[in-house]
Amino acid sequence: MGLRPNLLTRRTAGVASTTLALLLSTAAVGVLPAASAFSAAPAEVCAEPADVHSDARIKPGGGAKHEPNELTLAETREREADLAAALRERTRFRAGAGASTMAATVTIPVVVHVIQENSTRAGGNIPDSMINSQINVLNQSFNGATGGASTAFAFQLQSINRVTNPAWYPIVSGSSAERSMKTSLRTGGKNTLNIYLGELSNNLLGWATFPTRQLNSMDGVVVLSESLPGGTATNYNQGDTGTHEVGHWLNLYHTFQGGCSGSGDSVSDTPAEASPASGCPTGRNTCTAPGVDPITNFMDYSYDSCMYQFTAGQASRMLTAWNAYRAA
Repeated sequence: MGLRPNLLTRRTAGVASTTLALLLSTAAVGVLPAASAFSAAPAEVCAEPADVHSDARIKPGGGAKHEPNELTLAETREREADLAAALRERTRFRAGAGASTMAATVTIPVVVHVIQENSTRAGGNIPDSMINSQINVLNQSFNGATGGASTAFAFQLQSINRVTNPAWYPIVSGSSAERSMKTSLRTGGKNTLNIYLGELSNNLLGWATFPTRQLNSMDGVVVLSESLPGGTATNYNQGDTGTHEVGHWLNLYHTFQGGCSGSGDSVSDTPAEASPASGCPTGRNTCTAPGVDPITNFMDYSYDSCMYQFTAGQASRMLTAWNAYRAA
């Protein structure tokens, strides 16, 4: 299938014309702590969890040395129960504070950390133009401009922080160096999106954290710098790795979470899918439940040229999670 008509505008607005095949590990991010309630004045407290999982995406043919797996059914149930509890607590807090309404539209401040080995492009020194294009892709993806549902979210770049540190390059998922990097660099509260760009280890394209009740220094999104629009990662350089990972940061699962059984990705309008898609397999149908596989969804692993939408259900889930976990 060709480019979506609405996507052509994005592709010609300084965005490269190849794709981002998320043919990666079936993975997700941290299991939320079951306890801890919101305080009367919800300060941003950094808490280091014992185990920080992350969504990891692997280039075709690659293998990850550290490859977090898709959430188990038990982990998914724990996360869903915590989401419901967190939303109830936040609703009670807002009501007690005389501000019972939840956010309907959200502008997310974005801080981008460019991790470099040296000052060359090969050493991670990508131009500002690629970062600005990535922010444009996020805004277009989340506001429905590429053809999907419009979500509540917009993104505003606050700053670009360039750090030359060979000890953090490449960025290694789950490593002590990653923890050191994020602990040193992360800025802002739970509502601030920190994006870390650089070369990644083990053929990974990116990973992210799910929202948690208490802010921890690992919170954020890690993305292969050359997967940004105009990058050199063939088939992965139109910015949809960033969109996919930010979806996780806003509490979306993969569309193939849980396969053909159970509650899947906990979103009713994404058809069940047995396994991640690769390329752009139009008409693929891996489950007997109604609907073909959602290969055009940002939370699948299709190529960028095939990936263009969030659903209304995903938009609702992200806003619910925002109000439960990240809203001020």
